[in-house]
Amino acid sequence: MDSDFDEFLHVPARLAIVALLAPAGWAEFGFVRDAVATSDSALSKQLAALAGEGYVEIRKQNAPGARRTQVRLTPQGREAFRRHAAVLERIAAAARAGSA
Repeated sequence: MDSDFDEFLHVPARLAIVALLAPAGWAEFGFVRDAVATSDSALSKQLAALAGEGYVEIRKQNAPGARRTQVRLTPQGREAFRRHAAVLERIAAAARAGSA
């Protein structure tokens, strides 16, 4: 397997999260939850795992009447996603070339 293939990042929930965050800056927790169609607890678990690897940064702020949580990719996370996406593109290209 290609050394840029990231098994940690390839978990579908994590891949969906980083793909969503790749073109963005800070994103609201609720937006990410709704966009990847998951629960608060499942998203929290995946974000904690991604943060543990240094792929995302989580910011919690106290807003009037609520606590806001925002998340973004770190430079390391952005690069890991770029490399992993490139591997997936190469795999898909090879499959297309083989079926022609």
